[in-house]
Amino acid sequence: MSGGGSERGGGRSFGNVLSGVAVGLGCVLFLGGFVWGALLYRPYTVPTDSMAPTISPGARVLAEKVSGSEVRRGDVVVFSDSVWGDVPMVKRVVGVGGDKVACCTKDGRLTVNGKPVDEPYLSGSGPASPVGFRATVPAGQLFLLGDHRSDSVDSRMHLTDGDHGAVPRSAIAARVDATAWPIAGLGMLGRPSGFTGLPGGTSVPGPLPVIVSAVVAGAVLILGGAAYGPLSRLRAPRRAG
Repeated sequence: MSGGGSERGGGRSFGNVLSGVAVGLGCVLFLGGFVWGALLYRPYTVPTDSMAPTISPGARVLAEKVSGSEVRRGDVVVFSDSVWGDVPMVKRVVGVGGDKVACCTKDGRLTVNGKPVDEPYLSGSGPASPVGFRATVPAGQLFLLGDHRSDSVDSRMHLTDGDHGAVPRSAIAARVDATAWPIAGLGMLGRPSGFTGLPGGTSVPGPLPVIVSAVVAGAVLILGGAAYGPLSRLRAPRRAG
């Protein structure tokens, strides 16, 4: 009889150790994920519909802090430029230094260096731009357009400013990786395939999925470890009085 009690006691002790390890590991993953995310990402609000339907007006996005040199065609970026305004803006990169960007072809498509680009993210079924344009992007600069081309104030509107409508790479603050709010739009932003055949290709998404997985796994371990004690007491047989 005493041996059985010792085994039960030993079993409970081992379970408590595992519970403590789970909680400790969970705290490391949970807090580490949050710190990692805070170091790499910043939240931004997109106030207008210039990026619809990709990003709805009022949506909250998570953008990875990157250098302008890391930006590729197809990226959705956050930038600040005094010529464009006093607040951070969100647009899509369609051209980099040296590119010849034009619109539109007979079937209404944007071209980069003469190559038509598929843009399934655009709003509506009309041409890639309601107004035609043509520009050569200066070295070290980026040509930026909104996805809602009929309502976006972007590089097309700045072509008359004498700077080819582009912004310097140094103006880039971050690259949007995901939409965090509203819940209906929650998810990662994919890299458009229309730019993959151009020199430089497209960028690689940041580590946000890994960070989210670490936070979720940490929360599960913490809750599971903390719940072990109460559950084990409920399952333990009561001694006869």
